[in-house]
Amino acid sequence: MMILKENATVKENHRNICDGIELLRQIRNSSLKAVFFDPQYRGILDKLSYGNEGEKRCKARSSLVQMTEMEIQIFIAEIERVIADSGYLFLWVDKFHIAEGIKLWLENTPKMKIVDVITWNKGKIGMGYRTRRKAEYLVVIQKEPILAKATWKLHNIPDVWDEKVIKKHPHSKPTELQKQLILATTEEGDYVCDPASGGYSVFDACNSINRNFIGCDIQFGDN
Repeated sequence: MMILKENATVKENHRNICDGIELLRQIRNSSLKAVFFDPQYRGILDKLSYGNEGEKRCKARSSLVQMTEMEIQIFIAEIERVIADSGYLFLWVDKFHIAEGIKLWLENTPKMKIVDVITWNKGKIGMGYRTRRKAEYLVVIQKEPILAKATWKLHNIPDVWDEKVIKKHPHSKPTELQKQLILATTEEGDYVCDPASGGYSVFDACNSINRNFIGCDIQFGDN
């Protein structure tokens, strides 16, 4: 299946360096079953306000290009367009967005419905004035019509997932979890998209299970 438009400049199965919105705009309508999105927002840095962004443990994260709330909405609007009916968006968020909600991000995409949340136990303790952060959260969003049995093949994925990662990027994510989610929602040869790839863990997952990848990062990738 051709997923890229005829005038596309990005490459399939490649670490493209470009803006993620521009990559999404080169993908055909309703052509993907699964998209992962890890938006780089200042939410948790601003909430914690540690004043130590120049220190070693925060320097890498704070140096990344930040997305505005409006940019995240534009990303999700483009994701809604490229996802097939009943396809999935896997959206990474922190605990502040879990507590305060992400409805603002979804207000212009009424077909995108939250259907589940997975907690990733990273196995290491991070920062925190009160409780120390040990988890991140993956919001599972499905494009209407909402179907479970016909679109989700694995039924052994727990909603609390333990996995340590070797940090290749300030936002390294669990490859094995992402691999299981790809297996649950796609077939061999299908395309999986990650328009803000960071350390390209989704690409690594796709390579291990015979899925095609389309993705990019604005700062990291191959020429």
